[in-house]
Amino acid sequence: MLELENLSVAIDRQTIVKDASLNIATGKIGCLLGPSGSGKSTLLRCIAGFHRAASGRVYLENKLIESPHERVAVEERRIGVMFQDYALFPHLTVRENIGFGIHTMPLENYRVRLKQMLDLTELGVYADYYPNELSGGQQQRVALARALAPLPKLLLLDEPFSNIDSQLKLQLVQEIRELLVDMNITTLMVSHDQSESLAMSDSLGLMLEGRILQWSNTYDFYHRPVSRQVATFIGMGTMLRGTVTEQRTIKTALGELAPPPNTELPQNKEVDVLIRPDDIIHDDDSDFQATIEKKEFRGAQFLYLLHLRNGDRVQCFAPSHHNHSVGEKIGIRIDMEHVVCFPVA
Repeated sequence: MLELENLSVAIDRQTIVKDASLNIATGKIGCLLGPSGSGKSTLLRCIAGFHRAASGRVYLENKLIESPHERVAVEERRIGVMFQDYALFPHLTVRENIGFGIHTMPLENYRVRLKQMLDLTELGVYADYYPNELSGGQQQRVALARALAPLPKLLLLDEPFSNIDSQLKLQLVQEIRELLVDMNITTLMVSHDQSESLAMSDSLGLMLEGRILQWSNTYDFYHRPVSRQVATFIGMGTMLRGTVTEQRTIKTALGELAPPPNTELPQNKEVDVLIRPDDIIHDDDSDFQATIEKKEFRGAQFLYLLHLRNGDRVQCFAPSHHNHSVGEKIGIRIDMEHVVCFPVA
């Protein structure tokens, strides 16, 4: 289990990570999502022991490994790190790269572990290849196998898919997730890519300007964002203005919506309702019409930007055989299981 308690990290007197808290259960995968420069990689490097904590604590399997006054040496933390550029040794073969961190093991144990890593990552036939003879996906597997070879208590992944083309990326995300789950390796990944973060992780957080704004399971992160910042960052959300009625429903241009039970909303006040493309259903039989302002072909789907009668705009996914023209009116209806709203300032 990994646990961070109000961790702050400063570099050259500038605080990069501010009061960060999160926890990942043993064998689970967590992902920290955020734009470049938000402090994600600095946080990883502090957990690994490469930066010191200015305040707060880091626990691994209930043992304190990092604080301003007490810390475990880097080599004693049993943490594997896979860097964004993979950091493979160009003069070493695949076999030698993977075995680099376990060369002090007894020879027989070394051979068994090395074969296990080559088999797990399906790199056996490339064991005597050099990094420059491998594809990007194969290089990634070498870096992962090298990080896993010492059987770490924790694996840290720094933007592991950033150098992989989009077609291969989705396949590798699933393969690596299955491998880590099978090995029961606790993992923390940082990324700026929403799709790979959602596909890879059990728990997910958003980091902006050094602060973790939300940390929760992946489902709640998407469907129950705790703030407007989180809501608009993930999932192509737009805000639809509404008014709270006497019956505590929310009246919008798309009809009345029922907020979650026990939601405190001031009567007759305006709120913004989070609407995502999957909340809007294209329905030819609907009496509610919207005008297509933009369209984007995505293979199996179109993404439509729709202009409502009151001037609001929402997005809608529709099967690609529903090929409508810009300027055309189409029928839509709203279908929301999770109504998320925020007061208008």
